[in-house]
Amino acid sequence: MDSLVTANVRQRPVRAVVSAAGVALGVCLVMLFTGLARGLSEDLQRRSQNLRAEIIFTRAGGTELMSTTANLPVQYADELRRVEGVEWAVPAIRYVSQGGKGFGFEQVEGVDWNDFAAMNGMSLVEGRAPAAANEVVVDQTKAANNDLRVGSVINLFGNQPYTVTGVYTPEAGPRVKMSLAAMQDALESPGKATWIYVKVKDPARAVETARAIDEALPGNKLQLTREIITNIEKSIPYLGVFLRTLVVLSAVVSGLVVMLAMYTTITERTREIGILKALGASRGYIVGEIEKEAILISVGGLVAGFAISFLAGSLISRAYGLPFEYTWAWGLTAALIGLLGGALGALYPAVRAANLDPVNALAYE
Repeated sequence: MDSLVTANVRQRPVRAVVSAAGVALGVCLVMLFTGLARGLSEDLQRRSQNLRAEIIFTRAGGTELMSTTANLPVQYADELRRVEGVEWAVPAIRYVSQGGKGFGFEQVEGVDWNDFAAMNGMSLVEGRAPAAANEVVVDQTKAANNDLRVGSVINLFGNQPYTVTGVYTPEAGPRVKMSLAAMQDALESPGKATWIYVKVKDPARAVETARAIDEALPGNKLQLTREIITNIEKSIPYLGVFLRTLVVLSAVVSGLVVMLAMYTTITERTREIGILKALGASRGYIVGEIEKEAILISVGGLVAGFAISFLAGSLISRAYGLPFEYTWAWGLTAALIGLLGGALGALYPAVRAANLDPVNALAYE
């Protein structure tokens, strides 16, 4: 980068910083939102894979990610156990509410702990299983992120206090679990469940067992566990559209901020541009100098944007327990947005400066 470009930046540091901040804002928007979406997706997928049940048995609509429906009679569990090939049938209620710190959402699951833990190979590392109506257990990640231990109190179902009686591992499904009876009482759904986890004796024959269940208990919905939560971006409608729109808006913001800054700068430098043209500077040279300055500012904005994104993601994860996972693909996209937005934003002011009449530019006050 030649001395003229760096000198122009040093001459107007405040404007350069504001322009770089506009680029950094676009980078932060892309990195934070896509990092959060991917982090939640990977987290949910990992926890769903820890469930050893191969089949979910429910009513229509019962396997939606954000579902709080409890309309399936738990008596179906007894019928399922009689189907050939079924090893376990464990009813569960899943409840979704606002996150405990007012950010995101919280999932709570009601199950018979002994059956659920035996089916999934889970164990308590601290405390005991929930027994009373106001008791829950949490996984180790939840305990660490929220500073919970045996005896801690968390608020659920509209700020109702629940006591943590145990911490379990490994994580599987929702991080907070209570007894099925307690969940039924809380939701006023006695004898009902959201779905029933079905573990088959031979996982390789899960599809055949599902067909046998459908023949024995027709009119219900069967779905393989691995298909329920494959990616949060597919589970939440239009999230992909939102992320693409965000990318476009970020590019527009970066471009407009740089264009405004460069346009104002060129207006202030009209006499200097006239001198350059009088000395024989070509249109291409002037356009190139202005574009170099815009790219230098954009690079500064990129560095600041990535640094702020990583720092903000770390702080949010510590404060709210939300996972962030950044990828090279989205990082490259954010970098291209910043550089192209800055370069395109400076293009019109650069062309305008190159077309100035030298005589009028020298007479400009």
